[in-house]
Amino acid sequence: MSAQVHLRAGHVPNQCILLPSTSLQHTSSVLNSSRENRVVLGLGRSFLGLNERILENRRRTAIIKRKTGPLAIRASAGGAVWDGWLPDKTSKAPPLSDIFWPSAGAFAAMAMLGKIDQILAPKGISMTIAPLGAVCAVLFATPSTPGARKYNMFMAQIGCAAIGVLAFTILGPGWLARSAALSAAMAFMIYTRSVHPPAASLPLLFIDGVKLHHLNYWYALFPGAAGCILLCLIGTQVQGLWIRTK
Repeated sequence: MSAQVHLRAGHVPNQCILLPSTSLQHTSSVLNSSRENRVVLGLGRSFLGLNERILENRRRTAIIKRKTGPLAIRASAGGAVWDGWLPDKTSKAPPLSDIFWPSAGAFAAMAMLGKIDQILAPKGISMTIAPLGAVCAVLFATPSTPGARKYNMFMAQIGCAAIGVLAFTILGPGWLARSAALSAAMAFMIYTRSVHPPAASLPLLFIDGVKLHHLNYWYALFPGAAGCILLCLIGTQVQGLWIRTK
């Protein structure tokens, strides 16, 4: 005789329904199959969502490729690789005054240095050297940067020029003196917190400039530091006029 199981009906109190064990097994298998179906259905939905995301990414990639070409795809996948080769898109075009006054200041500075050169020509001395052109760019075009600070300018100009003279005295002319002088100049500017990019060219200028060798250690003050004094005076006047026009 088959075993029987008593199930209490939830809607009829104090009554029982007699079901054979085979019916209970069938009910359990139905419940298990429905649970498996729900799991399979959930996995299917997950794969479907993943497939939709893949298709959407492919669609966006195709749109970008049609609009901008393969370069934009490479930049978007591996970061903004080519941003450094393009102008800054976040900044606006500078006004006319921001272009005129730095250019006018550089012209006035080089004109005055040229007049001083005419006076010093009989002595074989010149004030117009290439590093002072770089100083004009820093001082007039970017006056708010650390390189335009007076401390950075004069500390680096004097120190790097003296390092160039010392390297030439010890090592003589050649690649070893240039390499050692530039390396020492970089270390000096970093240690003294006086990074001023134009000053890094002063040691190289002295080592390769035969006309400057007779200055010896006076080269630490002239023409670099002396020229910077004139440029600072002109820069102060230019900045004052620049501010008034804004």
